[in-house]
Amino acid sequence: MPPSAHQSAKELYEFGPFRVDPEKEVLLRAGEPVPLTPKTFQILLVLVRHGREVVTKDDLMKMVWPDTFVEEANLSRNIFLLRKALGETPQDHHYIVTVPGRGYRFAEDVQLVPERELNIVAASRAKVQVQVDETKPWGWIAFAIVLLVAVAGGMFRLFLHRSPVLTEKDTIVVADFANTTGDPVFDTTLRQGMAVQLEQSPLLSLISDALTRETLSLMGQPADGRLTPEIAYDVCRRTQSAAVIDGSISNLGSQYVLGLKAVSCRGGDSLAEEQERADGKEQVLGALDKAAAKLRKKLGESLNSVERFDTPLEQATTPSLEALQAYSLGRQSMVVKDEFAEAVPFFQRAIRLDPNFAIAYAALGSSFEILGETELGEESIRKAYDLRVRVSEQEKFYIESTYYHYVIGDREKARQIYELWAHTYPRYAGTPLRLYVLYSELGQYENALKEIREAIHLDPARSVNYSDLVINYVNLNRPKEARAAGEEAQAKKHDSFGLRAPSSTSWRFWRTTQQGWHSRLTGLQTSRQEKTFY
Repeated sequence: MPPSAHQSAKELYEFGPFRVDPEKEVLLRAGEPVPLTPKTFQILLVLVRHGREVVTKDDLMKMVWPDTFVEEANLSRNIFLLRKALGETPQDHHYIVTVPGRGYRFAEDVQLVPERELNIVAASRAKVQVQVDETKPWGWIAFAIVLLVAVAGGMFRLFLHRSPVLTEKDTIVVADFANTTGDPVFDTTLRQGMAVQLEQSPLLSLISDALTRETLSLMGQPADGRLTPEIAYDVCRRTQSAAVIDGSISNLGSQYVLGLKAVSCRGGDSLAEEQERADGKEQVLGALDKAAAKLRKKLGESLNSVERFDTPLEQATTPSLEALQAYSLGRQSMVVKDEFAEAVPFFQRAIRLDPNFAIAYAALGSSFEILGETELGEESIRKAYDLRVRVSEQEKFYIESTYYHYVIGDREKARQIYELWAHTYPRYAGTPLRLYVLYSELGQYENALKEIREAIHLDPARSVNYSDLVINYVNLNRPKEARAAGEEAQAKKHDSFGLRAPSSTSWRFWRTTQQGWHSRLTGLQTSRQEKTFY
């Protein structure tokens, strides 16, 4: 029987060192497979088949997601991942060119290469096609092998499905939302709401603002710039985090469509996706809350944990989008810019829009304390304490500990709250930092040393932590460790007053000076670090 009776020609596409196999949904580079998600591969296939023609964004989305409404941000994210897989850099788009206002085109010459189809073809993922020659026993043997591989693959996928996607050692980066509604009230606001939801989880750990700022600086990006999915992905890779979570919001008639997606930073694969619709602007926060809770489950958090730590956003923060927007802008001024006077009007506006916005009172109180307005600060923190029933578990710990430690002055009660906080959220770096301050105030410097070391372990990007470590060694009269800690911190490019490690000849003078500054430094650090959101 001639070969043509069992074999038919199939299409393969080649460009540069790459080969695209549409049948197997495989991209090869020099014979080695390049990992791509299914949708990313489909985008590549559409562009390759159109050669150098421009493919509009609308056409791409219709061809790749024919029966699903998706945001343009989904397309942009997959284009970004495809460019990464092809080895492109942000400055050099050798294969995929953006045509402003239209779409994309493939810039490389593509060759169509016919290949004789093999008798056994195992397609990607769950689809398996088998062609056997019934007159030859080898065909049946091959069929049995392929069948066993398929069954084993299914069992393997089942095992993976049951395994947690993220673990208690992983960290995540939250990107800014892509807002195509034209309404600026969603800018920064939805990311803040998403962070509040995720921070309720004892499993999921967001990278700190300090580490984000440090990483953006190393990337040559402004500290307060937008965290687009592309920039967030680079931050994720540089910080060795596990995933980026980004979102989008768009109009669909009178409805709003919210989309969330978690993408692995280790391979660019999609880990989980959620989509919710809101019937109006007032229901957007509720829709975000539902989507975020579902995403937490898909990322590996147990149902019991999600149910226990799932205070609705409208209760944990505010039902007012405008109030949440003002609060978000205040947090950005306070945490990212260290501009506390600038933050005050934002928090005051948030409270005017929602007089029951508990955590906004707490943030306002922190800002007033830092600015030396002690009475106004205590008044705001008392108000936050009175409204604490409305907040999440994480924020309740923050408000109650601040109230007892800094307003009432009950350090023992504050210590108990700190320890319960640390037990509930063991990956939160703010708690050991607060315990360090408390133990320093009590003169228990050995306990303080343990806590500041833990704070550095949990968040090694904060320069003030290393300064506190040096000060703690000063209080213990351990000059060698103080000098070594200061030198190590400066070698890591950390710098602050407490890190000016002295020489051995000037140790006594430096120690006396440091002790004179100690209360002032502790108060400054307490205000600027402990009484603000970490």
